[in-house]
Amino acid sequence: MSERELKEKNQERTIPFTFQGLEEQARAKLSKEVFGYVASGAGTEQTLRKNLEAFDQLTFRPHTCMQVDKVYTEIELLGTKLPFPILFAPVGNQKQVHPDGELASARAANSLQIPYIASTVSSYTIEQIAKANENGKRWFQLYSTKDDEVTLNLVKRAEQNGYSAIVLTVDMAQSWRVRDMKNNFLPFSRGQQPYPNLVSDPVFQQNYQGKLETDSLENTVRSIFPNSTFTWKKLKKLSKKTSLPILVKGILNPEDARLAIQHGAKGIIVSNHGGRMLDGCMPAINALTDIVKEVDRKVPVLFDSGIRSAKDVMIALIMGADAVLIGRPFVYGLALNGEKGVQTVFLDYFEEFRRSMRLAGISSIHQLKKLKLYNIK
Repeated sequence: MSERELKEKNQERTIPFTFQGLEEQARAKLSKEVFGYVASGAGTEQTLRKNLEAFDQLTFRPHTCMQVDKVYTEIELLGTKLPFPILFAPVGNQKQVHPDGELASARAANSLQIPYIASTVSSYTIEQIAKANENGKRWFQLYSTKDDEVTLNLVKRAEQNGYSAIVLTVDMAQSWRVRDMKNNFLPFSRGQQPYPNLVSDPVFQQNYQGKLETDSLENTVRSIFPNSTFTWKKLKKLSKKTSLPILVKGILNPEDARLAIQHGAKGIIVSNHGGRMLDGCMPAINALTDIVKEVDRKVPVLFDSGIRSAKDVMIALIMGADAVLIGRPFVYGLALNGEKGVQTVFLDYFEEFRRSMRLAGISSIHQLKKLKLYNIK
């Protein structure tokens, strides 16, 4: 994008440039309950804070006078070429912040040519999101249930609807988010049709029709979800029943990364769920180096939790991540201006990342990974 094009675009925009600006405007627009749900972390929110503070302790040394005429930001991930190493994080319940919810985000992902990762707890179904995403790239984020038949059928529906990977989140057995409890806010049970992916699933309907006749939908779903009984053996079993690559999300321990690969994972996503699940655990970025070393290029390593600017993207890539996922920033963009808001947030990341590479004297992701990191403590 030229300087003139950027200037003209910025004259029309209403979306803030910074994460802080996005969060402030979203806070003003959304209800206290919905904003709290998006912004909050678990417990005392220590991990939520430390995710950001850990990035602030890291810096890199750039090069100058390198004659960087062109900057190449493309990567190849799971056999697919992508224009930038910046992807959507899986985020559920997006209809809480905008009526179009995941449909708007999926359409934006198509226009941006990067994968959209649809959550099991999306406000719209696997099929509806696929239709909105059209011929775009899309992955399906899977929360396993205690019913293996239901879990497998969710995967089969993803296969049938053009999803090209499964993102299995393993760090969400339960949570303790005080802001949600104080606000008495549980979005999973709100709306005319809560849990649309489960409610629409033929196997769920077949297996639980009897229970639904005598109990509430909420209690019926809660009898199988969330699942605290998932094991590495179940990962191996699942990997054998799908042709799609499975990336395991929620890994902070190098030993868990090794076990995930041993049991069929084709990718690792280093993440602490954005500080939303287990308070007191380490910042995700502090776990990245050891996991990259353990994985040793056997499979891609992606990073999630705490990315708030292109500077953070660069730090994660220098530390060995193959790509990063962003969540809250695009959700705030969605809240402020729907599909266009999501596009604007990502395009800002792309442009800042491209310019930062040029300023650092590097022209490719390969060169970026050779920069040295320093801890400023």
